[in-house]
Amino acid sequence: MIKRTITEKLMYLVTKFPVVSVLGPRQSGKTTLVKNVFPNYEYISLEDIDFRIMAQEDPRGFLRLHGNYEGLILDEIQNAPDLLSYIQTHVDNTKKNGYFILTGSQNFLINEAITQTLAGRIAILTLLPLSIGEMKNSNLLATQPETAMFKGCYPRIYDQKIQPEDLFPNYIRTYIERDVRMVKNVTNLNDFQKFIKLCAGRIGQLVNLASLGNDCGISSGTVKSWLSLLESSYIIFTLQPYYKNFNKRLIKSPKIYFYDTGLACSLLGITSEEQLNSHYLRGGLFESFIISDLMKQSYNKGTLPSIYFWRDKTGNEVDCLIEKGEKIIPIEIKSGLTINRSFFEGIDYWSTISDTDPKNGIIIYAGDTGQKKIKENVIGWKNIDDLI
Repeated sequence: MIKRTITEKLMYLVTKFPVVSVLGPRQSGKTTLVKNVFPNYEYISLEDIDFRIMAQEDPRGFLRLHGNYEGLILDEIQNAPDLLSYIQTHVDNTKKNGYFILTGSQNFLINEAITQTLAGRIAILTLLPLSIGEMKNSNLLATQPETAMFKGCYPRIYDQKIQPEDLFPNYIRTYIERDVRMVKNVTNLNDFQKFIKLCAGRIGQLVNLASLGNDCGISSGTVKSWLSLLESSYIIFTLQPYYKNFNKRLIKSPKIYFYDTGLACSLLGITSEEQLNSHYLRGGLFESFIISDLMKQSYNKGTLPSIYFWRDKTGNEVDCLIEKGEKIIPIEIKSGLTINRSFFEGIDYWSTISDTDPKNGIIIYAGDTGQKKIKENVIGWKNIDDLI
């Protein structure tokens, strides 16, 4: 098994909460993780129709039959959301920490039910595909950034040695045909698939609801709804702008990124690392690859990411801002292999208007070496695994 960084936080939380939930996209490794960490727990998959029917029709009998002394893992809990109310009663009566481990792949179906039913009784973790640090520690990290971006970070790519062109088209097809069909406001699956591809074509760019709607033939309201669906199912995330005013008019639209660049490459029709290397969206894909890894670092520590970008309406921009208490760390992400002076312009400008030390700024680039320039730190893409 590939060692997952989130394991330490998971093992801590089961000593403090009666229920711990591990959410994340399909095939991110949730089931493998919880079965490995809790080998003595009884494991039940609610994808199994027999278990699902019993959990839905006789939840008390289901919990009595399948509970044991150690604990119970309920996989794909979104298939039986009403069971959560009976879990609440059980944990209130037994007051045993770490008894229930829940996993779920469809955040849009389960998050609200969890927070409403098990408030104060549950800790929620998010497990995303492999991080750069996890791949590096397992000797799986590619030597070139194009290879890493093209292959993506889903564990099955590495565990089963599946080619990206075999995994990702089937992943999208399964996602659309299984998960999206459950959402009532998606009536045309072909339009939705086109919409996902349009989102991939805007990776690293500001969200423009009108443009997306016009290109897909849907309303701005539907665009908002579908973006929310893609976010809650861990396909995309939107990076919000940092709003603090430095006497400049600021951009207030979020940017769109994909949690996995291998999936984005597949949607863009990129079929090889060589094609990616010369693709017009290479810079946006590299930016998405780095920022998604920073998101993973936060989630793996059990914290919500405090990551933003900053841009004013005159074109000045910082790709990424990490908020640590009262401290803001500006980060510029560059897909070039050779460091040049233009890399530092965004951080230089930010340092001037924010009256901060430019030495706190970081440049992340597609080269291998990390070095310290006169003002900012320069870090190669392979060495960002402990920035959060």
